[in-house]
Amino acid sequence: MNNKIIAISREFGSGGRTVGKLLAEKLGIPCYDHDIIQKIAEESGLCEEFIAERGEYATHGNWFANAFADRDYYGHSLQDDIWFAQRKIIKELAEKGPCVIVGRCADYILKDNPECLKVFIRADIPCRAKRIVEQYGESDIAPERRLRDKDKRRGAFYQFYTDRKWGDIKNYDIVLSMSALGIEKCAEILADIYNK
Repeated sequence: MNNKIIAISREFGSGGRTVGKLLAEKLGIPCYDHDIIQKIAEESGLCEEFIAERGEYATHGNWFANAFADRDYYGHSLQDDIWFAQRKIIKELAEKGPCVIVGRCADYILKDNPECLKVFIRADIPCRAKRIVEQYGESDIAPERRLRDKDKRRGAFYQFYTDRKWGDIKNYDIVLSMSALGIEKCAEILADIYNK
């Protein structure tokens, strides 16, 4: 397998985004994360904040509730528009050449691409809770509750649009624990795989 694209999925607060950026630096290839949001905004006319939240997180943590949320008479929603634009942009980025793509269901969108290494980055709850407080600041919501809510909504979004269970190891080529390995080691392992 010639892995020229690395699609990184991650638990909220696991450091997956940081792993992706560091990995791209090590490999000398682009890392697409927020850039995808900007491209969707340009294409759709929607604001980036709305896309950032709705392009990866379901409105509700329940798959069934999400199926009916914010839909018009014909069953269409703005979240559907974001999904279709996101799919198109991720496929275009993968065709351009070697890259790292963080989140946005890229593992599913590129599932049939033989040159894509699908990665899932996870970490234990205490590590993630500490990280989100450091990265995003204090909140009136307990960090553990924020983690559960974000993961639940991310999982509902993923299941709704992919018909797969988010975080299921069968969907990925490799699963790494940032809390066990650290960000640097995760990036190093992935760089070694990419270069072999």
